[in-house]
Amino acid sequence: MGTDLHELLRSLRVWDPEVTSLPPFDPAAAPAEPLPLFAAWLAEAVAAGQREPHTMSLATSDADGNPDVRIVMLHGADEEGWSFATHATSRKGTDLAARPYAALAFYWPALGRQVRLRGPVTTAPSTDSRSDLHARSTGALAAALTGRQSQVLGSLEELAEESEAAWERARREPDAPVPTWTLYRLRPDEVEFFQGDERRRHVRLKYGRVEGGWARELLWP
Repeated sequence: MGTDLHELLRSLRVWDPEVTSLPPFDPAAAPAEPLPLFAAWLAEAVAAGQREPHTMSLATSDADGNPDVRIVMLHGADEEGWSFATHATSRKGTDLAARPYAALAFYWPALGRQVRLRGPVTTAPSTDSRSDLHARSTGALAAALTGRQSQVLGSLEELAEESEAAWERARREPDAPVPTWTLYRLRPDEVEFFQGDERRRHVRLKYGRVEGGWARELLWP
């Protein structure tokens, strides 16, 4: 018998108290800028046992305005922006070349929290892209050396062959160059922090960039 999708969905819980804690959030006590609050929330997600808290949804659109979204890893966050990396020739890369604007979303169900950002995206200097790649694992370098991300793959055997060769080279040449590997930085115009509440009185605090700093406002849940 096949899965009854509707029945399965109705059986699922959100923020099960056995695995989720919904801490209070006082927006009046939030810092003047979003980055310190993001760093604090990320650290609290780690402490709460959230799996892979550094992963995020990245939404882009192509030259025709068609949207796309996928999960990527956060590589850093500072005054220059929230950073992620990919091949410039991948779908993400070609989307950003056509429309250098994107959105990010973090979801930490262990605390019932979300963080959403959107803003223009720029490419980091090539020296930063190389440093970012070579600071990562052998596996990350091997995956980058395999290349051809988002292109049509003929077979899994072809992937295995190319991957094995890439792993061998990554071990042999830990500083091997990958010219298409690019570090991107999203400099947010808006950052929203969402704290879930068991009575659905969710707290939403939005930071909007203004001249000389940030403006803050609350949003209805």
